[in-house]
Amino acid sequence: MPAPVPEQLSKTIETLYRAESGRVLATLVRLLGDLDLAEESMHEAFAAALESWTLVGIPDKPCPWLISTARFKAIDVIRRRARFDGAQRDLVAHVESGSNGSPGKNEETGDEEIEDDRLRLIFTCCHPALPPEGQVALTLREICGLTTEEIARAFLVTPATLAQRIVRAKTKIRDTQIPYEVPAPQELPERLDAVLQVVYLVFNEGYSAASGAEVTRAELTGEAIRLGRLLAELQPEAEAIGLLSLMLLQDSRRAARTSSKGELILLEQQDRSLWNREQIAEGVALVERALSSRRFGPYTLQAAIAAVHAEAESAAATDWQQIVALYNQLVRIQPSPVVHLNRAVAIAECDGPAAGLTHIDALLEHGGLANYYLAHSARAELYRRLGRTAEARASYEKALALTQQEPERQFLEERIRQLK
Repeated sequence: MPAPVPEQLSKTIETLYRAESGRVLATLVRLLGDLDLAEESMHEAFAAALESWTLVGIPDKPCPWLISTARFKAIDVIRRRARFDGAQRDLVAHVESGSNGSPGKNEETGDEEIEDDRLRLIFTCCHPALPPEGQVALTLREICGLTTEEIARAFLVTPATLAQRIVRAKTKIRDTQIPYEVPAPQELPERLDAVLQVVYLVFNEGYSAASGAEVTRAELTGEAIRLGRLLAELQPEAEAIGLLSLMLLQDSRRAARTSSKGELILLEQQDRSLWNREQIAEGVALVERALSSRRFGPYTLQAAIAAVHAEAESAAATDWQQIVALYNQLVRIQPSPVVHLNRAVAIAECDGPAAGLTHIDALLEHGGLANYYLAHSARAELYRRLGRTAEARASYEKALALTQQEPERQFLEERIRQLK
């Protein structure tokens, strides 16, 4: 292959890093047994690629080239350490034993083995011994290849704070010797739940940002869907398939959720011609597959609810009876306050705002949703439909005081103005 123009090569390598760094890193972690060393040597390999490929062109299989080059870079580092630390000599021998040939030659690592490596790294990053915020940060950094600055910006924390989370998570992995492996079959259900929850948290932060100037953050929803695809391919359990379906169906409405000015548009007012029909078709097929397994859980049920919305030609044509029935199943296996709130909203669509308000009032009396702005916003909307203006205003104002997302604030302020 002819040597590419340096500027074009730089863009190609950047694209390659985005797409393949997770695979390369995962294999290096297996080969080196050290996450920090693997990450350092991977970055050196990508830097070496810019210099080498300018002269000889891009290899037919870039990933094996990068893995081989990174391993040789790591060996050099370990050798230097071994001069001062005899304990490193065994590690040098171990890593060198699998290193035959030059960095320019293809490794024997096959695609299937690389994907197994990625699965091992996902389970390591999402180990239950790590704090949830550490799991999310480490997954986005090591599996998705996002920079510390990108992750910090998405979660509205400083890069220093985010970097500390990553360092603490890596230290925990090293100090407690968390194994780099896929759990045993008997441990898989519990451990898979932790991985799915991390992916779900990443998606939710992108789908409905906790604060800031935008309703959604496409880079996070995109990364979550990418992770979901990987899990569904490598570990095709019903709930992994159900979560991927849920994310595709929710994300299919992204273009219709805000106006050209960034204003929030509610589901019933969205232009459904803007919904991504390819994503909907894929999501519906996936949820049907998950439901047919009879081993599904909360993600699949949420996906089934999203599918009912997605397949309705209009808001008026939505089958709310089916949605309530699905929520009835969901509250039995996941009786969280938010699920009960969503069920109450569905009941209001079926049986009228007074019926829904009764359920929301009961939830707020229990205190679990007292500081959840969407509970007060939903209550305000039902008060508004019932013509109880003063109570609607009070609930909208309560919701306004609790939200930090700018489009939500603007929406609630407009609702309050409309009550006058």
